[in-house]
Amino acid sequence: MKKLVMALVCCATMFPALAQTREKAVKNVAKPSQEITVGIDIANVKDDKVTVTMEVPKMTSNKATFHIPTIIPGTYSKDDYGKFVENLKAFDTKGKELAVTKNSDNSWDIANAKNLSKITYQVNDSYDKQGEGGVFSPAGTNIADKDNFMLNLHGFVGYFPDMKDNPYEITVTHPATLWGATSLVDLDPSDTKDTFKASRYFEVTDSPIMYSKPDYTTFMVGDMEIIFSVYSPNGTFNAKMLSPDIEKMMQAQKRFLGDINKNKRYTILLYLTDMTKTDAQGFGALEHNTSTTVVFPEMMPKEQLVAGLIDVVSHEFFHTVTPLAIHSKEIHDFNYATPTMSEHLWMYEGVTEYFANLFQVNQRLIDEEEFYTRMAGKIQNAASYNDTMSFTEMSRNVINPPYKAQYNNVYEKGALIAMCIDITIREKSGGERGILDLMRKLSQEYGPDKPFDDSELFAKVVSLTYPEVGDFLNTYVKGTTPIKYDDFFARVGVTKAMKKVPMNPFLKNQTTPYITIKPGGKEIVVINGVKLNNFLNGMKLEGGDVIAQINGTAYNLDNIYDMIMGAQNWKEGETVSMKILRDGKEMTISGKVLLDYTDAEGYAATDRSKDQLREAWLTK
Repeated sequence: MKKLVMALVCCATMFPALAQTREKAVKNVAKPSQEITVGIDIANVKDDKVTVTMEVPKMTSNKATFHIPTIIPGTYSKDDYGKFVENLKAFDTKGKELAVTKNSDNSWDIANAKNLSKITYQVNDSYDKQGEGGVFSPAGTNIADKDNFMLNLHGFVGYFPDMKDNPYEITVTHPATLWGATSLVDLDPSDTKDTFKASRYFEVTDSPIMYSKPDYTTFMVGDMEIIFSVYSPNGTFNAKMLSPDIEKMMQAQKRFLGDINKNKRYTILLYLTDMTKTDAQGFGALEHNTSTTVVFPEMMPKEQLVAGLIDVVSHEFFHTVTPLAIHSKEIHDFNYATPTMSEHLWMYEGVTEYFANLFQVNQRLIDEEEFYTRMAGKIQNAASYNDTMSFTEMSRNVINPPYKAQYNNVYEKGALIAMCIDITIREKSGGERGILDLMRKLSQEYGPDKPFDDSELFAKVVSLTYPEVGDFLNTYVKGTTPIKYDDFFARVGVTKAMKKVPMNPFLKNQTTPYITIKPGGKEIVVINGVKLNNFLNGMKLEGGDVIAQINGTAYNLDNIYDMIMGAQNWKEGETVSMKILRDGKEMTISGKVLLDYTDAEGYAATDRSKDQLREAWLTK
């Protein structure tokens, strides 16, 4: 999972993905071959709630406990999806109601379960709750009658502990005007009913569906079909507009991965939230084996939205390698009620985040300098966490204090751990192999249906690489010794160096603005009495000038964020046109972008004797 927290001028990335053990329960139910059938009715929404009906195989015990997940794979928070469930009832084969006792937010005991035939209940959604009830939006649910339904199925479909390996059949009844985007295959030709099959409960929770008016594109990446579906409530964006950048990125990812990924179908569900009303507020993405759900604000400028999509979708797509294809038993037999976590977040999230950056320099989507800048940023961000805490210990206990406060470090230090392993393998192999080769071999050794024991992974990694990799893992990942990143950079000829960083044309030192909002109104004005920067002086702007339009787009308080973030991407010498008001008189001015720069410490390739190894690291 990758979560984004958006402020006025900056985006801070975070995040998680996870693991757990099999629930203990009395063996009291049906054989795994017996199918569970589920009906979800989104055509007849009542009081903003959806009715779910579940028919179950015959039980062999008089007591059964029904669960809605407390927690799901890919998140590190106990979200209690059962708190969105109301009016749960159980019935026997004759339609007589059975006694139900609610144990907690997420579980219900059913009496006389030998006679149980079906369960019914109503589900509310998380998106229209203040703060979404604590649920991260890409893992949440939406019920907007006749408009949009985000069916993250763990919020709608429950399970009996001993029936998690039973096959499921799910039928969604929906308005004919809405189309369901999913990697599941619809077996019903009707335009108002969709029927899907899932081999077990994990596949149910791993297969989100987004219903909305059809707005999607499809394209092929190798022999994999990609479905890109967009919901934009005000029609600001559409799939055709955004698809070329997504396709370019995914083609590059496929070239980078080679034959590791063998998916035949992959679906990207993009939900754009309306910030003017109560709607999804958590921005980022959640990975699945064959899809990803993404939530961003609809008000974002296109350039920022595309950049955000490339960031989070590339990260989630690399999760098809780990943990989705390479994972421990804690993940494979996930416990949705009382999870036990795996100790290998350094791989699940760290390697994934590293790949999401490495592939971009490898495939020439970014240059070498930008890659170093990103890694330098991760070093700076990682410094704010406990650098002497064992990463495996943190991972094993990540849902509990004090470890929970450290979990965002999987995207910072976790990626740096992967980088150091990559450099070590490159150095020992003379540039011939790296961490991608290691992940390819691990995927061949294990795969989606063969989990490993947590305790065996380090030894397996050493057997596929070098003893020095094992020394690194034991010292810096399992151990508590801080990593000296400069030592690893030096192995590929990279050292610290000062560099010039462009500043935002409307901000001083990235924090203090040259612009403000006119008192009592919405107009954007240049602040009086402030020494202006090169750009504003070059445009001959003055204190008190109202900025009404830039390059034909009107701006005011409602979209000042768009203006500032859009300017962040301006290039030196680019032509800019403005419509301004000065002393009440409208004027049109134009000029070239003249950026101010600040000095910042970064990294650069300085040791030419390491050119061959460094090139292998970044381009092979």
